[in-house]
Amino acid sequence: MLTGYFGESMLKRAVTRELVRFRVINPRDFTDDPHRTVDDRPYGGGAGMVMKPEPLVRAIESVLTPESRVVLMAPQGRVLTQAIAGELASCRHLIFVCGHYEGIDERVKVALVHDTVSIGDYVLTNGALAAAVVIDAMVRLIPGVLGAESSAEEESFTGDGYLEYPHYTRPEYFRGMRVPEVLLSGNHAAIAQWRREQSESITRTMRPDLLRGGRDDSGR
Repeated sequence: MLTGYFGESMLKRAVTRELVRFRVINPRDFTDDPHRTVDDRPYGGGAGMVMKPEPLVRAIESVLTPESRVVLMAPQGRVLTQAIAGELASCRHLIFVCGHYEGIDERVKVALVHDTVSIGDYVLTNGALAAAVVIDAMVRLIPGVLGAESSAEEESFTGDGYLEYPHYTRPEYFRGMRVPEVLLSGNHAAIAQWRREQSESITRTMRPDLLRGGRDDSGR
């Protein structure tokens, strides 16, 4: 699932420029039985299956280094924010543990996991989908990945924390709608002011919680 995603667009460019390296580890390669079993029934009963500790721990430890930060993708984690993405982007080596089924054996968390991250209050079939979102948000913040260094700085949730301002391109007129005059003026100070005002207005309308400081950097 993730291997193909890493070969697309921005992530592919980051790999080509040797700014990041990706490696996908399959816990099934660390099993002892002929069926390559990675899950079992939960103690105490209940629906679903739980990922077994032995193959998962072996998989993690096969790539673990003193610089590693092991991040579990799970609903119980810190909800991803731009600040958390920046925090992760500063790490030298990240290991994302992608849960499946009903989750992973708790002892794996106790033994090896440093951080737990969620991408929202909903359930996915596979934690790899969540990891892809985190990786995309994180990698674009690594210097040299984006074409223009100012791109990431001006996006939503960065800088002052406001949502991003509207964008326009050619043609100047489209179905009776015209590009705002200020953007055609060449007056950089006026353009910057317009963009600030638009960002504040959009944030106030769409995400007033950001203006109230409704979330701290931990995502809570």
